[in-house]
Amino acid sequence: MQMHAATTAALRAGPSARRLAPPPAARPSSLSAARCRRRARSLRASASLEQEVKERAGSPSPAAGKSSQATRRDVRNIAIVAHVDHGKTTLVDSMLRQAKVFRDNQVVQERIMDSNDLERERGITILSKNTSITYKGTKINIIDTPGHSDFGGEVERVLNMVEGVLLVVDSVEGPMPQTRFVLKKALEFGHAVVVVVNKIDRPTARPEFVVNSTFELFIELNATDEQCDFQTVYASGIKGKAGLNPENLADDLGPLFETILRCIPEPRIEKDGALQLLVSNTEYDEHKGRIAIGRLHAGELQRGMEVKICTPDDACRISKISELFVYQNFSRVPVETVHAGDICAVCGINDIMIGETIADKVSGTPLPTIKIEEPTVRMSFSINTSPFVGKEGKYVTSRNLRDRLYRELERNLAMKVEDGETADTFLVSGRGTLHLTILIENMRREGFEFMIGPPKVINKTVDGKTLEPYEIAAVEVPEEYMGSVVELLGKRRGQMADMQPSGPEGTTLLKYKIPTRGLIGLRNAVLTASRGTALLNTIFDSYGPWAGDLSSRDQGSLVAFEDGSTTSYALINAQERGILFVSPGQDVYKGQIVGIHQRPGDLAINVCKKKAATNVRSNKETTVVLDEALSYSLDDCIEFIQEDELVEVTPASIRMCKNPKISKKNR
Repeated sequence: MQMHAATTAALRAGPSARRLAPPPAARPSSLSAARCRRRARSLRASASLEQEVKERAGSPSPAAGKSSQATRRDVRNIAIVAHVDHGKTTLVDSMLRQAKVFRDNQVVQERIMDSNDLERERGITILSKNTSITYKGTKINIIDTPGHSDFGGEVERVLNMVEGVLLVVDSVEGPMPQTRFVLKKALEFGHAVVVVVNKIDRPTARPEFVVNSTFELFIELNATDEQCDFQTVYASGIKGKAGLNPENLADDLGPLFETILRCIPEPRIEKDGALQLLVSNTEYDEHKGRIAIGRLHAGELQRGMEVKICTPDDACRISKISELFVYQNFSRVPVETVHAGDICAVCGINDIMIGETIADKVSGTPLPTIKIEEPTVRMSFSINTSPFVGKEGKYVTSRNLRDRLYRELERNLAMKVEDGETADTFLVSGRGTLHLTILIENMRREGFEFMIGPPKVINKTVDGKTLEPYEIAAVEVPEEYMGSVVELLGKRRGQMADMQPSGPEGTTLLKYKIPTRGLIGLRNAVLTASRGTALLNTIFDSYGPWAGDLSSRDQGSLVAFEDGSTTSYALINAQERGILFVSPGQDVYKGQIVGIHQRPGDLAINVCKKKAATNVRSNKETTVVLDEALSYSLDDCIEFIQEDELVEVTPASIRMCKNPKISKKNR
């Protein structure tokens, strides 16, 4: 007890006091094991108390007299959470390889968990995915989660399937904005946290700073003494090495696996209780239909049994389980029975939704539904009204658009869809522009053709005052460009919260609290101001007072004067007016945006003008070289457009145009 009291006092004394004590990794392994057992016991006691309070409050409980509290020692359920690009998926790759999931001669691609085409192209995780490994007779269910703040809803809804998380932190960057978000959610659930300092083999690694910064983050988030007393593992995900000391890594990930078994609590179950499974995820298979994924909290699930599907509003219906799967290594394996505490996939219930409970047919009751934070950005989706409509897309009607958007809501809980002012317009709300851009890109690849408006923030009115969303922006920038970036953030109503040196010499980390409105179009502006060297990360903070008007773009648009095909002769003169998006020989229509005006305000230009054919000229014509056309991606176009402009999205093209429904103010 004296040792524990001294440890807690040192933790509460802050990072400076901890530097005087030996680092966590250097303590005897017996102390680490005792600490993990204490935390596991504390978490189980806390969960038991919470269950007792629920029962006293009249919450539904399993069948009285049959319920027996127990734990499953042969299973661990963990989620791997981190900021974007801190190495979660690469670490999972190494865990799968060392658990002998693949044959020795099997060719395995990098980041195998990122199976989606968009994920591999962008190098980020978008959807959470399940897998499992077996280590020393214990099955470890692993959930790989997204690291980008726009996909925080994916993280929120899978945390109720696990008892602990691996918090992966970069050995140079330390805790970043999304690290704070995922850790906050894990602590709210009362989960055990194991901190993994990844990329420890980087030349500029600073593990002591990272551990102390992570500890400070725990304190800021009001973690309990037991949660603050976290176990730290140092790892190199790409090399597949880990250890409890940054200077002494093992040749494999054995120390990480051992830490998971010691520090992650066993699933608490009600072995003889009434069946309860909360659906946390859904997938679709062409042959099996909709597949529901979740953790079995109580009872036993069997293939072919009839169950009750309970919704949060107490509406219930009867259905039947046709097939049952568990995760084994990197695949789903069919089974006849699933016992409480395991994560499984259920087939046969085609109308199942995320947040519903699969319960016992006779005495089943619903579990608390999944709560997701509200969206902050809204965009309008409408049918394509350009002259090129129907030339490249397969689905072009408002009915097609409506069905696809409402189908997205079945899986994407962080998104909302509302009907717009007209029958062919829909308002789609999400966590950020990237959240909505991924949906747009998926629809485009599926053959849809539509138009989207500029992103707008979702404001709130409280006590007659308008409140808007604010975000924390973290910018890593070399010192020589810091002045330009600070000026840019100031123009967008950003307020500096912190400034400190970061990682490599000459790099500074700036933290700003800035309105979400100010972030629209900011990424490209920051890259331009820093010559492509700055890194920008953001996370939603809170709602605050309206910050006032701000300007996000100083330049106008070059707008096509007429329909036709662009010519070199016309583009020679047009490029003197600004930067062009089009090359010779491209079809354009009246009102299409063909470039960026070098001055404020829009300018209508003729890019289809042809050279007059006369017999007067006898000398050889002077060769004029055209500037290369600027190629904008979907993300760039969404950030570029203003209030009176739209983006036309088709499977083959992405174009921008003026909105014909809004009067041209600057034309």
